[in-house]
Amino acid sequence: MTLPLVAILRGVKPDEILAIADEVIAAGITRIEVPLNSPEPLDSIARLARHYAETHGDGILIGAGTVLTAEQVREVHAAGGRLIVSPNADTDVIRESRRLEMVSMPGIVTPTEAFAALAAGASGLKLFPASQVGIANMKAMQAVLPPATELYAVGGVGVDNFAEWRAAGVHGAGLGTALYTPGSSAAQVGERARKLVAAWNAADH
Repeated sequence: MTLPLVAILRGVKPDEILAIADEVIAAGITRIEVPLNSPEPLDSIARLARHYAETHGDGILIGAGTVLTAEQVREVHAAGGRLIVSPNADTDVIRESRRLEMVSMPGIVTPTEAFAALAAGASGLKLFPASQVGIANMKAMQAVLPPATELYAVGGVGVDNFAEWRAAGVHGAGLGTALYTPGSSAAQVGERARKLVAAWNAADH
């Protein structure tokens, strides 16, 4: 079963992307996000999309984060990306993502944003920053969201608190600095990825 974890590789460079992604995938994480404020992000996304289409078919979901405009959605699509993650809930970005049959994960903090994003066609919701929203507020929001809504916690979520978030009902998580920081070697990222996956699985009950 595919783990509901997204690797957020903010700051990664095209010449290191494949080695790092191989480690992440080997650890069991099959969704990879290259934020658009990374160096030459579309180049990295294109390299990933080409490489894993040949080796894994549709088994690896590649895309971009920090996507703020519909034009950026089209650029990511042209590069071969199929995942669009945003820090905010922009309905134009969501609708363009869905028009191009991409996975849309907009960022939300409030029920108003959540329902607007779902109405625009969001595939799932990114609770961001999760550490600011907190578990109590997330549970209150889940009480009113459609039961099938996938909610991913991003920002301040990791090995130390996976159990709390999972017990509260979160569906998945985005892994940023806990997994990758600029300058990290592929081996370092692989070690962190394995620890994060082990902690996520251990938090299941």
